[in-house]
Amino acid sequence: MKILIKNAQIVNEGKIIQSDILIENDLISKIESNLSEEADQIIDASGKYLLPGVIDDQVHFREPGLTWKGDIETESRSAIAGGTTSFIEQPNTVPNAVTQELLADKYEIASQKSFANYGFMMGGTNDNLKEVLKTNPRNVPGIKLFLGSSTGNMLVDNPETLENIFSNTKMLIAVHCEDEATIKANTQKYLDEYGEDIPVEFHHLIRSEEACYKSSSKAIELAKKTGARLHVFHLSTAIETELFRNDIPLKDKKITAEVCVHHLTFTNEDYETKGGLIKWNPAVKTQNDKIALWEALLDDRIDVIATDHAPHTWEEKQNVYTKCPSGAPLVQHSLVVMLENYKNGKISLERIVEKMAHNPAILFRIEKRGFVREGYKADLVLVDLNENWTVEKENILYKCGWSPLEGTEFHSKVTHTFVNGNLVYENGKINEQKFGERLFFEVEE
Repeated sequence: MKILIKNAQIVNEGKIIQSDILIENDLISKIESNLSEEADQIIDASGKYLLPGVIDDQVHFREPGLTWKGDIETESRSAIAGGTTSFIEQPNTVPNAVTQELLADKYEIASQKSFANYGFMMGGTNDNLKEVLKTNPRNVPGIKLFLGSSTGNMLVDNPETLENIFSNTKMLIAVHCEDEATIKANTQKYLDEYGEDIPVEFHHLIRSEEACYKSSSKAIELAKKTGARLHVFHLSTAIETELFRNDIPLKDKKITAEVCVHHLTFTNEDYETKGGLIKWNPAVKTQNDKIALWEALLDDRIDVIATDHAPHTWEEKQNVYTKCPSGAPLVQHSLVVMLENYKNGKISLERIVEKMAHNPAILFRIEKRGFVREGYKADLVLVDLNENWTVEKENILYKCGWSPLEGTEFHSKVTHTFVNGNLVYENGKINEQKFGERLFFEVEE
């Protein structure tokens, strides 16, 4: 198959250039002006911007074991509709992906069901070091550790185990950082006052700034001591941004950070209107925290933007505070949220592409993806920056059927998504054939 894309504004590696692109089979074969190749399909992209597909380094697609909330098929389908062409999924499914066999099972499911390219994290526990060390860095993106318990109860809190994992693997270790003792004490204080029905606006005080900082600073200390590669997921506080550096290029950093779209979008003031729908772990914090996260993102202390996409049913989210699960679906809307921030003058298109495509590819050493380059996989997205639309029940593709962004008007739209050279999404229509492939990772000798 040959597809020729004409007259696109290509946003790539810090520049925007007008050019044509020839896709042959699964690869980008030519990037030149005025291409006149024979092609099976020609797409006129005049007035549109062409970006490398988004690589979301943190999603929870709920399969196996929690598939009433979402599954690999439904959530990867919503991903490609939003311009996300590759995802890295987390191990807190049921059973937890904490053995090589269970991890292989997830890859097998995805090979049958995924619309997007996929990688699955190996999960660490207090007692599975041997299994962790068997992980092949060529075909698994990293090791995931929950240093505070969240959905799925995979808490790793044994200092000796942590030191062993950090000391013995060259693989990237990705961490959820919240201090368990601090959260427990805070929870008890509010339970004593309110019982089970704690007002959700206290969530950011229960899963507090202190809980986040205590845990992330400890993880960073351990990474420095052992020389481990550490990636801290979903920063949510101003104070944590001070733990990261921006004076060396990303490829040389051993300690890196991610921010999620919701921590750049919502604050604790939004609990009043959104309630449990915006209950995440770690919690969305204050306006000051949000401002600091933006600053750290733009000055390169924060390297990656992701979603922590984590669907629950509408009914589950209506429960009282203590029974309302944390997490919300975001993968269909992450790119348009960031494009809205571009429209509002907060961030450039080049930086969006850097933080959502280039940097995840560099950080995880993903092979031949994340850039618009000849010889690279043709994972591409076309966006119209002048199309208005509103998030409504009818256009939400998540299996759970709701979004915390429902009712929001956006002024940009994803019009086409290509995965491995295949046009998988076009103006609201999904190609029901699945072209997702396993991600592979370059290994340092």
